[in-house]
Order: sequence, then structure tokens, then C-alpha cells
Amino acid sequence: MADVDGEGVDEIWCLGDVVGYGPRPNECCDLVRERVALSLCGNHDLAVIGSLEVTEFAGDAGKAARWTAGVLGDDQRAWLGSLQPLADRGDAQLFHASPRDPVWEYVLSEGVALAAFVATEQPVVLVGHSHVALALSWEGNELDGGLAPAGTELELRPGRRLMNPGSVGQPRDGDPRAAWLLLDFEAQHGTFRRVVYDVEATQTEIRARGLPESLAARLLHGI
Repeated sequence: MADVDGEGVDEIWCLGDVVGYGPRPNECCDLVRERVALSLCGNHDLAVIGSLEVTEFAGDAGKAARWTAGVLGDDQRAWLGSLQPLADRGDAQLFHASPRDPVWEYVLSEGVALAAFVATEQPVVLVGHSHVALALSWEGNELDGGLAPAGTELELRPGRRLMNPGSVGQPRDGDPRAAWLLLDFEAQHGTFRRVVYDVEATQTEIRARGLPESLAARLLHGI
């Protein structure tokens, strides 16, 4: 949040999965509710509040969802229940997962990316869910782009753009730093950002809560 504040942004958007893996679900809900102008719900959020069956999550993800459901406060549960997995905001369409399936479908292949462009109409499409930062373009029936490591910059025009900012607390692209995407719609420019945080402190808290060890170990490697 300090890095975001340093850019003087007009609004903060969240693409969902506020809770589900980490040791402070209530604090995360409170922070996002206070600071974020637009927040979506993700599949983990929906499972924790009972809108999806926890049995749909395998292994450690299911264990974490059950623990989170047990400690989530009433106010935080009600707030998560008020969210939707998709939204429109000006020139952008936002989805937790994908336009075809805002809750479950991963945009990680060329075919799914093409389908996402076909299913939308705004110049900017934002997706989350995969925890992998991506920057894709669609110009004249040609798809281009791929992974978007720290420092990746792109123009939002001509053509259309599909972007995944990556994940703040659970990246899956080998970079353990918190990921976010800075969009300037006036300048038609985007920048993928990464921020160092105290991974070891979060690992200690995960272990102290009795959550699965794998959820702590993977944070150090961004996998």
C-alpha cells in the first residue's frame, strides 16, 4: 500500500481472493474494504463464505479454506458476500478469473486469451486467479505478449490489452515479491510493479496458525 500511495493513484482495484491462504483474513478484508474503490470476489472468497463447496478445493487449499471460514468475522463475511466476480469500470472490464467463467477459468493459454478478447468489448480487460502476471495484446486479429515480469511497461493503445497484475501474497511466477499493476488511462500506459515485503514474518504467522507448511514454504520462492 505504501508503494501504491507513492504513485498518488485515483483508485485501487482488487480482482478477488482477498482471503483463502494467509494468516490474517479479517485484517485483509478490513484493509481492502477501507482502501479499495472496487473489489471483486474470487473462488477462495466464495468458498470461505459458503457460496462454493470447500470440497471443490483439493489438499492444502481446502484445509486453508476451512480454517479461514472458522476464524472469519461476521462483518468480514458479510462484506465478502456483497461482492461480485466481475465488474465494468470505464474503459476496463474486470474479472476474477475470465470473461467466460469469472470464478474458475484460468487465462493461461492462447486459446483462452483469444476467447477472453472475443467475449469482451472494452479496450482493457483485467483478470486475476492464476497469480501469474501477464500482458497480452490483440491488434488486427493478432495475439501477442506473455509473461510480465517486474518493470514491464506497455502502451494501452492501439488495439486492446488483457492483463493480469499478478498476486500480492501468493505469486506463481517465481518472483516472491508482492505484485501490482499501475494503469494510467490518461497517458494510456501500464507498468507492472513488484514490492519487497517481509516474507519470513508471514511464513512465521502461517505456521503459528497451524496452516499447511506448503503454504508457508512456497512464499519464499513465488510458486
